[in-house]
Amino acid sequence: MDYAVKIAVSVIVLVLAAEIARRSTLLGALVVSLPLTSLLAIVWLWRDTHDAERVARFAAEIPWLVLPSLAVFLVLPVLLRRGVSFPVSLVAGCAASALAYGAVLLAQRFIK
Repeated sequence: MDYAVKIAVSVIVLVLAAEIARRSTLLGALVVSLPLTSLLAIVWLWRDTHDAERVARFAAEIPWLVLPSLAVFLVLPVLLRRGVSFPVSLVAGCAASALAYGAVLLAQRFIK
């Protein structure tokens, strides 16, 4: 039952965001730029563990990983506007994010 509630709420948020984006790209972008996924995960983590330190660590690590995720949103529109097919543009954007994730994780090892 617990997983069913988590899945239902998460799916509703995702579908709602997609429907909003279909009607207005700007409003859809606003909705998906909100940290809805992170907030849902934080709520689920707190509900499951009631461990304030774990939730704090989780919340503190999110910004480090949001930055490299932005690479897909920089690469994808550039390639699409240059006539590159959607599947290739999407894969390239994901690859750019993967490389950026690797760079951030590597940098964190040296910072700590």
